[in-house]
Amino acid sequence: MSPAVVPPVGARIRQARLERGTSLRALAREVGVSPSLVSQIETGKSQPSVSTLYAITTALGISVESLFDVGESAVASAPEASPGTVPPVLAALAADPGRRIGPLVGAGARETLELDSGVVWERLGRVPGAETDFLLVTYRPGGSSSGSGALMRHPGTEYGYLTSGELVLTLGFEEYTLRPGDSVCFESTTPHRYRNDGGVPAVGVWFVSGDVQ
Repeated sequence: MSPAVVPPVGARIRQARLERGTSLRALAREVGVSPSLVSQIETGKSQPSVSTLYAITTALGISVESLFDVGESAVASAPEASPGTVPPVLAALAADPGRRIGPLVGAGARETLELDSGVVWERLGRVPGAETDFLLVTYRPGGSSSGSGALMRHPGTEYGYLTSGELVLTLGFEEYTLRPGDSVCFESTTPHRYRNDGGVPAVGVWFVSGDVQ
């Protein structure tokens, strides 16, 4: 893996927290973690798990997608289109093409987030104005979306396709084993968790769509 510049996730979280006027202790209480963990995440001394990352972004009212952006401001909203003109997303591309990722993203140009619990996210692309996470996800052997074993829930609709390895999905009260070629889709507000019980990495393409609530 040859990742592009790693975005300052902790700094972006801290910026969003300060803009929202939320104290570190208040955010920790809302997310259900210790203030020291939030502080370590913001200073880059610790990486959040997938479940903690989604809990933090949901509490702050920002998208996970925005954490990949290295610039100081979050993804700009698409400009409004007048009747008979191009759609807002296309207008955004025309107005600020530098903020899109694509249409082609080379294997060595993907931006990468290294998360806790053995999970790696690589951004496969982005269209300005679209609240979506388009990711190549790797769960290393023993990796899990939650280090504590707790289920997570977050806004959006989730689609996944496993290309290699095996991944166990706990969805509500059910448990499913994904193998290469298997796919899943569900509302992300349903409590869920992924884990890799195997000895090889589990790799797949994930797409989460939906506005942050």
